[in-house]
Amino acid sequence: MSQKERVISSEISASWLFLLFNLPAKHASERVKVWRRLKKFGAVQLKTSTYVLPDEPAHYERFQWLAKEIDDGGGEATLVRVKDIEGMPYAAVVALFNEARARDYDEIVEPLTQLIKERKARKMAAETFAGELEKVRRRFQEIQEIDYFQSTRGEDTRALFQKAELLGAHKKKPETKARLRVEDYRGKTWVTRPRPEIDRVGSAWLITKFIDQNAKFVFANTPAAAPEAIPYDMFEVEFSHHADACTFETLIERFAIRDRAVLRIAELIHDADLEDEKFHRVEGFGVEQVFKGWAKQGLTDQQILTKGFECFDALYAQFKRT
Repeated sequence: MSQKERVISSEISASWLFLLFNLPAKHASERVKVWRRLKKFGAVQLKTSTYVLPDEPAHYERFQWLAKEIDDGGGEATLVRVKDIEGMPYAAVVALFNEARARDYDEIVEPLTQLIKERKARKMAAETFAGELEKVRRRFQEIQEIDYFQSTRGEDTRALFQKAELLGAHKKKPETKARLRVEDYRGKTWVTRPRPEIDRVGSAWLITKFIDQNAKFVFANTPAAAPEAIPYDMFEVEFSHHADACTFETLIERFAIRDRAVLRIAELIHDADLEDEKFHRVEGFGVEQVFKGWAKQGLTDQQILTKGFECFDALYAQFKRT
């Protein structure tokens, strides 16, 4: 084997794998083949013909085989393991991966959004919708496999899939679950996705007002990032979207909250979050835009919660009087 392999870190737990290669200009087809393989692996480009992946055994083997193919094809390849990249902190490299995955996710958001619009407008039969949705889902799963640092765009896209799946789901009687005791959920920390909007902010307000006034809230892309916290409004967790209910409605049901003002707030959150016009409550869309605006102003997640609580306190007071 003419492949040149160099290991420049004495530590077993190195952070990154570099593949540096050169192919003659006349080998255009080999260049395209290599580029496609790198894209499939989820590698990101640092400089011309320099690609990086997290240092994991599976990635090391992939780069080994690709380096051999490049050498066999008349080029030169060097596989390098490094712990630190000079002038580029770990977080900056992670950001490159997340930016690359964000572009991948963006490619499926547009067709997925169009599918949702056509299904809502009843311009697409259920069978056709299910088939088209499955095609987009397959691509989504491919991107997830190379989303090594669990980008926020992936979580947003997953939430969009939940909305799409609700449109294609067969209507059936929702599963009855046991009511929960608020006493068992006091003194807890709750975790949800960053950049909270109407359902996440509303649910946090509901938890604080009716379940635990001392509840704490943290933000992460996945429940695994905060294993001691109770996840809510995240993918496939207990307190999230179920059937045609948003997270706020799920909490109301599980904790048997029957306050009339809360039930009215639930209607506007439902319509703004699920966009299915179930209750014809347009107020929620205005509230949602305010939360989006706070995020664009640069407010932190905790600041959005604080200001959001004031918003829901005002709505609650108004609905209590009418």
